[in-house]
Amino acid sequence: MTVRAILVVPPAAAAITLALTPAVVPPAVRAVPPAGAPVAVPDGAGPARARLAVLTWNVCAGTNPRCALYRAGALELAWNISGHAIGGPVTSDVLFLQEFCSGATATLERTLELRTGRPWTVGSWSLQDSGGAPYPCHPDRLGRPRGTQSIAVAVARHDADFSVHPLPAPPWYVRRAVLCATIGAIRVRACNTHLSSGARYDDRQPGALYRTRQMRRLLDIAAEDGHRAVFGGDLNAAPPDSRTGSAAGRRAIAPAYRHHRECDQRGEARTGRWTHDGAAGRKKLDYVFAPPGSVRRCHVDQAVTLSDHRPLHAELAL
Repeated sequence: MTVRAILVVPPAAAAITLALTPAVVPPAVRAVPPAGAPVAVPDGAGPARARLAVLTWNVCAGTNPRCALYRAGALELAWNISGHAIGGPVTSDVLFLQEFCSGATATLERTLELRTGRPWTVGSWSLQDSGGAPYPCHPDRLGRPRGTQSIAVAVARHDADFSVHPLPAPPWYVRRAVLCATIGAIRVRACNTHLSSGARYDDRQPGALYRTRQMRRLLDIAAEDGHRAVFGGDLNAAPPDSRTGSAAGRRAIAPAYRHHRECDQRGEARTGRWTHDGAAGRKKLDYVFAPPGSVRRCHVDQAVTLSDHRPLHAELAL
């Protein structure tokens, strides 16, 4: 792993954590032979393009006792995440994680390396409460601290420059941000976020005021000269044409569809399969957006019950 400079774009809302130390993994785990170069995907016209597989998943590990990974230790959390990275329809090259615990950052990196045979770099950004204090994950089952509730981006094979970009957020609840990994070797800017929800303790005013502002800012952040934008995460709003969730939330996310293609979009309809199973029913809240014409496959693993969110796999040809 090569760690490059870390950029925190002012105002700095919290720290980025890069995994640097190896973790203990089960003795039965063995490294597999290193993977080769990205797979070329024929486009039917012109030269082949490089394949990039992206997994986004809200792992629900931090503070929600209704989720199976709540209070999971670092190795258990890393093992389950890496299992979906290698066990999905395609082997992931980039991971977007939400409600991750920062204490598992190094363990996740080492586990991904051992299970895939590829070098990985994992960056995580830790949430803060409205007063600037860390927003901790609850302790593990043995009472050990697990760090703070975080978003994370993991990148295989290539060096990546990580940057964190604060988002407008309600002053009475947690601060939000976008975490980006700029991958120069393949000219991709991969950005992950977890937007405010419409709950009474978060973006509660009529009109989804903060999510509207956050989405606009996310689109600005994801755009980088000379790079293809790949972005998403748990956006806490239903698709514009889905007829689920609030109308204000659907309007808030609509701008993302203007110049990008969402992984699970069908035709011109701005919708997709459900990714969240909650008290208010099932709806799509999780997304991967990419350049038009780049989505080759999209899979939602609705059988996974470790979290209230389902892993979403996108295979792209860039």
